[in-house]
Amino acid sequence: MILAVDTSLGTAVAVIDADGRTVAEAAAPDPLGHAEVIGDLLAQVAQPGITHVVAGMGPGPFTGLRIGIAAARAFALGRGIPVIPVPSHHAIAQMLLDDGTTGPFAVVTDARRREIAVSVFDGADADGIPNLLIPTRLEKQGTALERPAHEAVELHAAALARVGARVIAANRTLTGAEPLYLRSPDVVQPGRPKRVSS
Repeated sequence: MILAVDTSLGTAVAVIDADGRTVAEAAAPDPLGHAEVIGDLLAQVAQPGITHVVAGMGPGPFTGLRIGIAAARAFALGRGIPVIPVPSHHAIAQMLLDDGTTGPFAVVTDARRREIAVSVFDGADADGIPNLLIPTRLEKQGTALERPAHEAVELHAAALARVGARVIAANRTLTGAEPLYLRSPDVVQPGRPKRVSS
């Protein structure tokens, strides 16, 4: 069984079995408050037999992504199982493909500050993984996109888990261990204290 955790939009967790069927799923749509709900949601779905944890790596806000990835890593560490990083837009693309979307299409999520995060996909590749044509980039809200755009406001963790299962089966890596923030965090390291002259 595979546990998936994503906090790129709201907070979503799910467990799927070896056949890709959803065993348990829980979510909170609030784009804030990830830290307040992640523990309860994991408690609702966690069960024996989980062999891998799939972590949604964004794009998403700095703090929200860190909470979900940290929770996924902590769960995996506690069970002694591997973490599989998967870009969150791949899960949204999987949801669209499951609903019958065809041809090249853009997955769009709110990146805040009047910007959107855009990834372009076209069907699935030979391993059944959504085929990324154009990597994720930031665009201004209102930008005309060349492909049909699907703006997502939620992500189903079961779709993320299914992508992760195909990544595991194909022995592939879709992304590294670093989250996809797209921009630097607002918080910066403080500089050296100023000397006060006497």
